[in-house]
Amino acid sequence: MAFKEKFYKRINKYSGNAVNFYIDQIVLPDGKPATREYLDHPGAVAVIPFLSADKIIMVTQYRYPVGRQTWEVPAGKLDRNERPESCVRRELEEETGFRAKKIKKLISYWPTPAFANEVLHVYAAFDLSESVKSPDEDEFIEHKIFSFKEALKLVKNGKIMDSKTIIALLYWETFAAGKL
Repeated sequence: MAFKEKFYKRINKYSGNAVNFYIDQIVLPDGKPATREYLDHPGAVAVIPFLSADKIIMVTQYRYPVGRQTWEVPAGKLDRNERPESCVRRELEEETGFRAKKIKKLISYWPTPAFANEVLHVYAAFDLSESVKSPDEDEFIEHKIFSFKEALKLVKNGKIMDSKTIIALLYWETFAAGKL
């Protein structure tokens, strides 16, 4: 059975610099009306920057919605019409001050498909060289080098709760390590 919902009408509740919020009126598969509230997002990238086979760079910053500082892999929002490959290179340099000679796509996924259309593209970066760190003017970011095992331990112990970081690290460990 197909469970497709049919769009009827859209209300734009908010348009911002990064996201929009919509309320759509839809028709359910059984013909009944319903509403769907969701966040419209342009997409984002995340990257595991490898300094060596076992050393990675992670960043820390304060995340206002959760009220605390987090450890994460470098990441950022796609600009309008920007390709993920360009975005990942830009974000890596902005947040860490490193450039990658080689990037490899790992996976794309929907972080929260129940209420957002964001697609997150995850990469690994290799052959890094130092450049100039230049975060956005409203970003206060520091980076630190971790062994990959240290980063996994932070995931296991609940010290890393950021989904893109957890997915990136576990994806690498499960499916990609030693296979590229």
